[in-house]
Amino acid sequence: MNVSLAYGRGRIDVAVPDDAVVICPRELPGLADERAAFLDAVRRPIGAAPLRSLATAESTVAIAISDITRPTPSERLVPWILAELAHVPRGNFVILNGTGSHRPNTRAELVTMLGAEVVDTVRVVNHDAFAETGLTHLGDTSYGGEVWVSDEWLRADVRIVTGFVEPHFFAGFSGGPKGVVPALAGIRTIKHLHNAQMIGDPRSTWARLEGNPVQGEIREAVAMAPPHFLVNVAINSRRGITAVWAGHYLRAHEEACRFVATHAMRAVDRAFDVVLSSNSGYPLDQNVYQSVKGMSAAARIVKPGGAIVVAAECSDGLPEHGNYKQLLRMRATSEELLRAIEEPGFEMHDQWQAQSQALVQRKAEVHLFSSLPPDTVRAAMLTPCADLEATLASLLRRYGPGARMAVLPEGPQTVPYVEAGAESPSPPDPLSR
Repeated sequence: MNVSLAYGRGRIDVAVPDDAVVICPRELPGLADERAAFLDAVRRPIGAAPLRSLATAESTVAIAISDITRPTPSERLVPWILAELAHVPRGNFVILNGTGSHRPNTRAELVTMLGAEVVDTVRVVNHDAFAETGLTHLGDTSYGGEVWVSDEWLRADVRIVTGFVEPHFFAGFSGGPKGVVPALAGIRTIKHLHNAQMIGDPRSTWARLEGNPVQGEIREAVAMAPPHFLVNVAINSRRGITAVWAGHYLRAHEEACRFVATHAMRAVDRAFDVVLSSNSGYPLDQNVYQSVKGMSAAARIVKPGGAIVVAAECSDGLPEHGNYKQLLRMRATSEELLRAIEEPGFEMHDQWQAQSQALVQRKAEVHLFSSLPPDTVRAAMLTPCADLEATLASLLRRYGPGARMAVLPEGPQTVPYVEAGAESPSPPDPLSR
């Protein structure tokens, strides 16, 4: 049979065995009237006053958005927020591009993300986690991390965080407070939040909020400079908005996480020898760094010693910015690199992604089908795949008669998990573990 994988800005078709198990999130239709749903949410918010009432004509307003690595529909959300707050002059707004430790986005990218009219009339700032100025130390968390946050965020009379909610491979879910920390945090905060102990904790995992130390530190940090209002959405594979939540940044986010878990989490009765996954297409598959998420999703249902094949275009390379590329070249094997990262005192920007990748590779080998030259893929400690169908056929022959294969066409938009004997189990509640 043929399956269609999200890849780059389009899709690719792959022939797989008829008995392969295809695992997809429950695809919801986009809302018939997205703006009407937005207006209903911001005018009848969860645990907060209506958005319009929060600002006066004299108020300064900061809107935190996701950067280019996320498919948040900011080109719709931000103009709707500006219209709802039309009594506030455009000069009183600042849009903070929540890059975390990622590279700044270009003007062309910002126009794609927000629309030319917004970029031309509102001040847009790329957050800089590495700046020596422009960040304030607010205190330390009980986990031991220093909390440094953008002064642009702190100065605003009204702080609004936006985002989209999807399962996240170590923070549990995206969206919510994550749109402030790490998105608008200093590099010292980001490094501690992503240190080897935090990332290596088994509770730092997909679709879990309760007891998750990464989410716990995020919440403590954001409580020191909380948003006054949240707007989060769920989206389908076509970036259509399927639900909108607004109001208190924790209460509304928790409702969103329960909704997303119901649609994204999928149970299987046993693990597979081979798992083929996408990385959800562009912008999520724009580089190898981001594509670790697709590997991690597949690792949840692959047998120890099995194989994962990831289809991710990686138009932005490894990428060149940050230390991910340098980390991958520090040791000869992923296991040696993992041991180095886990050494007490080791601290390097991007180590969390290299650690996550190495943890996947401790369980299974990983093949990458991409637009990258084979030598670049090998430099990332991955096996290059030039032909998906040939690679899959070879792997299935290796595992012999009865080898089982699964496919995740939408990549980490689906969170599979093994639950023996349950035909249609309810997904675990993110807040009940």
